[in-house]
Amino acid sequence: MDLGLSGKVAWVVGASSGLGRASAEALAREGAVVAVSARRTDELAETARSIEATTGARCLAVPLDVTDPEAVVSAAGTVTTELGPADVLVANAGGPQPGRFEALDDDALYTAFALTTAAFWRLAKQVVPAMQARGSGCLLFITSSSTKEVIPELMFSNMLRPAIVGMAKTLSKELGPHGIRALCVAPGRIDTPRVRALDEHLGAATGVDTATARARSEARIALGRYGEPRELGDVVAFLASDRASYMTGTNVVIDGGYLNAMDA
Repeated sequence: MDLGLSGKVAWVVGASSGLGRASAEALAREGAVVAVSARRTDELAETARSIEATTGARCLAVPLDVTDPEAVVSAAGTVTTELGPADVLVANAGGPQPGRFEALDDDALYTAFALTTAAFWRLAKQVVPAMQARGSGCLLFITSSSTKEVIPELMFSNMLRPAIVGMAKTLSKELGPHGIRALCVAPGRIDTPRVRALDEHLGAATGVDTATARARSEARIALGRYGEPRELGDVVAFLASDRASYMTGTNVVIDGGYLNAMDA
């Protein structure tokens, strides 16, 4: 199936590893020209080299700390200058600090908000004007299954990720007349460094080892296993493509049947 992404410019943020890298790889495999951004410059450069080597697509590394407003503006300018205006934005960032209400303070809250909420707002602000001028574009926000069902020990994710769903839904209404789509992707238990760290945290919080914490999660997944990052990346590429041209304002869950919610 031709997804119609050949030659499109995709900017993937939080792309040095995990879900962001898998999304960038999937878009590049479909022929998109990709810019990847993250804080870890060495790892980011390796990601860009690897994507170019394995897909043949151009991949530009643009270092970025998404919590720095001026850096977001500068990175967007670099992407536009080097590759052209983004046709696709994949907004992704490291997850907020885990923990229960009593263990978290105001400083941690503001840090989590800057990383998971304000950053996605600022990224969209940078790419939407050019999309409006062209009359097309796709905004994809990677959130979490916590937008559908609260996760133990993840107060900030449970609080802040749903805000992105609200933003995407609102943008779908406001930007739809301009040919711009806005969607969320809500991963469940995907085997990434972030999820492995959360398993370790949850194990410690519940008095079991990490392997037991993971096994307990796997036991409630209909498919009986954690997802692979590529499985999410492939869905991202589809959603960004012309084949999903009638999808907008949706929060797409990719969880292997983990959630119990009827609308997941």
